[in-house]
Amino acid sequence: MSTEATAPAPYTREQQETDELCAGAIRALSGVASIRYRGRRLHDGHRPLPIHSAHLQPDAALQDLPSLRGAADSVALRLLHTDAALHKALCPVEPVARLVFELLEQLRVETLAPDQHAGVAHNLRHRFTAWSHAFYDSGLAEGASGLLLYTVFQMCWSRLTARPVLEKTEDFIEATRWSVSSQLSGDLAGLRRHRTDQAAFARHALAIAHAVDAMLQEAQAKREGQQDEAGDARAQAAFKLLLDFDSDNDHLPDAAPLGDSRAFNDSDGKGGYRAYSTAYDREEKAGELVRRALLLEYRERMDARIASLGINTARLARRFTQLLAVPQRDGWSFGEEEGYIDGRRLAQLISSPSERRLFRKEQFLPQADCLVTFLVDCSGSMKTHAESVAVLLDILLRALDQAGISTELLGFTTGAWNGGRVKRDWMRARSPAQPGRLNELVHMVFKDGDTSWRRARPDIAALLKADLYREGVDGEAVDWACTRMLARPERRRILLVVSDGCPMDTATNLANDEFYLAQHLKQVVARREAQGAVEICGLGLGLDLGAYYSRSLATTLPASLNNELFSEIAQLLGGCKRQSLK
Repeated sequence: MSTEATAPAPYTREQQETDELCAGAIRALSGVASIRYRGRRLHDGHRPLPIHSAHLQPDAALQDLPSLRGAADSVALRLLHTDAALHKALCPVEPVARLVFELLEQLRVETLAPDQHAGVAHNLRHRFTAWSHAFYDSGLAEGASGLLLYTVFQMCWSRLTARPVLEKTEDFIEATRWSVSSQLSGDLAGLRRHRTDQAAFARHALAIAHAVDAMLQEAQAKREGQQDEAGDARAQAAFKLLLDFDSDNDHLPDAAPLGDSRAFNDSDGKGGYRAYSTAYDREEKAGELVRRALLLEYRERMDARIASLGINTARLARRFTQLLAVPQRDGWSFGEEEGYIDGRRLAQLISSPSERRLFRKEQFLPQADCLVTFLVDCSGSMKTHAESVAVLLDILLRALDQAGISTELLGFTTGAWNGGRVKRDWMRARSPAQPGRLNELVHMVFKDGDTSWRRARPDIAALLKADLYREGVDGEAVDWACTRMLARPERRRILLVVSDGCPMDTATNLANDEFYLAQHLKQVVARREAQGAVEICGLGLGLDLGAYYSRSLATTLPASLNNELFSEIAQLLGGCKRQSLK
């Protein structure tokens, strides 16, 4: 249970599946249908759901499935049994007191798990036990402050659940337990007695919280300058870091974070998204940006890589047909033994009374009135994934083409690093504040909806050209792709954004703030999703894009470039929303 900040690990498909399972359990138990994982954090709709209690915080030592399910079940019971407004009104402001009060309220709702759900009770007990052992094994309970907090938590859990304290640490906490029991005994008894009444329970919980806070302050005053002061500070810091006091303003703990952009939300009339200049923006055919001979060389390289993978394209095409095609009437099937009577065959009934094939049936064939557009982030960090992404998309385009589904392959980048001509114009104008987007956009078409995969094969290989990869303004690219799709005749339109990070343009971020482009992307996606004309989903390379897209899939390339990944992408395109998100 280290308190040091570490970079988030890549978000794997296994972790995403576990998150979906836990979110589903929360929805089922709490009855709140809007719970989803977005950006590796629970959300109620688009609002981050704060996790209050110390023993429910993410911890590398608590990644087994029973522990994760225990945390999910505890969150569901909190949603079900806690009056959030009453809890907020009663919650103390002192950090240590709030820590204790939050955990006691969480333990209260855990005791209200339905008797018929024995598995829920087992998960809750497993989670608290595993967290207690992890905290003890980390050494954070060795200081006087850490020992006091740990002991109080164990005593309250034991009293509320009517179970003995954990055997592993019973002897370790015995002396502290005896010394504080006289001060807390009356309120400890009230916890169990009033666990079904939040307001009555809160009186006893507040008394314990304030008593513990006072004991810690008194102990710290006596120990000033003593050698164990550093250990105590470390223990208290560890507990405080586990709290989520200001969750509504915190950015998500993920490689694709969100935050509030001051420039975007400015109330003086300069807020919102804008471009300083669009004079240099352009749309290009990607195949014309690369020499023909080089395109053919890239194509040969891609074909060799695809052949080595052994992907079953025909089976993938059938899968796309099942998911994206809809049955449409296609004439009649004659000579059937049941269905509608075929008047033209009635004479056969006289000439051959035993003849049964006198009927006809309506014939339905699957037809895909659908457009799938792939939008590739061509920012600098995507260079390392260029070949794997090109191979992945080429296989998907071929399979969709075989299934009779229209496809587009688009990309977005900038015309220069660090602002280019737009930034120079801005500087010549004496650099006015909050200029908006400060770079020239390049939107590239690798394959349009009217071109077959076979004819577009050389142009698709332009994805391997490293010079195309600069910086990325995702929000405007998504808007551009959606506008193109709306001009097409297909009834269903699906946009898959392939990216490995959040929007990034150095000049724009420095002149506005670091969340300016990210917040615009989120606004664009939310607006387009609300309109409903285009379904938008994200494919994250090494991270979860659930912070931006309600439908997303995380993967790692090239390790996961196999039939399983293509099947999961097909399900994503078919409409299987992540319950993440994610």
